[in-house]
Amino acid sequence: MARVYTLVRACPSGRVTTYGWIGKALGYPRGASMVGMIMNESPRGVPAQRVINSQGELSGSWAFETPEKMRQLLEAEGIVFSAQGRVDLKRYGWDPSRDLDAQALQELLDSASALNVGASPQLLSRLRRHPASPFREVPDEQA
Repeated sequence: MARVYTLVRACPSGRVTTYGWIGKALGYPRGASMVGMIMNESPRGVPAQRVINSQGELSGSWAFETPEKMRQLLEAEGIVFSAQGRVDLKRYGWDPSRDLDAQALQELLDSASALNVGASPQLLSRLRRHPASPFREVPDEQA
């Protein structure tokens, strides 16, 4: 969780990242849903509005005070939406695996250990049951 939040905090104002890009930067190229679950428990100070889906849609907007709040926060940072309500990822996208060199990415991830965050029992349960989660518990007969 700390590594997810550290990468989200590193996303510059006026830019957005995706759940998948964060997962890929953490070594989980199929970890978009895992990142989404973790983002549901974002502490204060994590600019959660900057994490959107791979189609440029505000899929996490339900977690804000109102459905429009996420969009308003991004517009206040200078992000412009298309007529379809999407963000142009080619213009505003920030992919930590692409936009940071390997050393800078590793330094960010190493700094995450200083954060003291814990997962709720609900999140742990979801991560252990989700088929794409690297934390999925596999029954002994399948191992």
